[in-house]
Amino acid sequence: MSLTPCTRAQQGGPVARALTNTDPALRRCWHPVARSGEVTEQPHGIELLGEPWVLYRSGGRVRGFVDRCPHRHCPLRLGHCDGGVLQCAYHGWRFDEEGRCIEIPALGDGATLPPAARLHPAAAVTEAHGIVFLAPEPPLAPLGSVVEADDEAFMEGLLPTLRTRGSAGLLADNFLDIAHFPFVHAGTFGTDEAAEVASFSVARDDWSFTVAYEHLFAHREDPGVAAGLRPLVQRRRLTYRLSAPFHLRLRIDFVDAGGSNVIGFFIQPETNETCRLFTTLWRDDLDGDEARMAEAVGFELEVLREDLRIQEAYHELTLPLEPTAEVHTRADRATLELRRVLGDLVAAVEAGRQ
Repeated sequence: MSLTPCTRAQQGGPVARALTNTDPALRRCWHPVARSGEVTEQPHGIELLGEPWVLYRSGGRVRGFVDRCPHRHCPLRLGHCDGGVLQCAYHGWRFDEEGRCIEIPALGDGATLPPAARLHPAAAVTEAHGIVFLAPEPPLAPLGSVVEADDEAFMEGLLPTLRTRGSAGLLADNFLDIAHFPFVHAGTFGTDEAAEVASFSVARDDWSFTVAYEHLFAHREDPGVAAGLRPLVQRRRLTYRLSAPFHLRLRIDFVDAGGSNVIGFFIQPETNETCRLFTTLWRDDLDGDEARMAEAVGFELEVLREDLRIQEAYHELTLPLEPTAEVHTRADRATLELRRVLGDLVAAVEAGRQ
């Protein structure tokens, strides 16, 4: 049965809807919206959940407002900032760091300003592991963490930020999925030896969950393979962490070669059809070698493009939350848990608004 995004289950049951990129429940969540280096003292425009926002730095932190002047709804990203005051490019209205209008040039000095002349702020804006996160409304779930980002033993590598056609829910599903490795990633790390998915554990923790799994893979990055010290097919330990809605972390411990690779994958749902993807690597096995990190970034980018070839081709850009809308197997425990967490989040948001 095809589920529409607006269909709901009976009170107390599972949410019977498909999650879109602009689902109203996602307004109560943290979302990545920019690399920290992208946001300066001047306006920077982004799209989130089908709505335009403007960001800029002032008073030691990032400010975020709906990208619309209250006068004639001109995009504020066209304006400029001076001393933390944002000026609209159309009629020169000026707004302070809290979004209050402090000057309307057409009215002259000392004029009484309309009380409604103010910007609509984000409920919260913060920075973590080099990324700006924004919550349009008070977030129900806490922002996820990446402990390796603050560990000096790990060096950091940034993949280019990509915009893709896709569903944020399906992209998160793909990141957590284990069974597709031999088929989608045959050109990078996939191997036929890993086709059968062994038993693995999933541990729920409020609005997050952790998955632990070991498997065989083709370790093409290992210099020991070319040197004849280790075989190509090796064992690695995967530890996934999902923090609702789309903050994902994967720690890969190389059992045979040693060392760890941590992948942060942060999804920004822009519109019903597009997302931006922020991917960061943290590695403790490269000895500070920038050339090797550049190779690692290139390799992960190739892996990501293999995934996007599938994700961009989906006809329906939604994630079904009703368990019976799809066929699941024991190999899908992690991705089924994703649907449970997001379904619970939607239900909690809707219950709070009744």
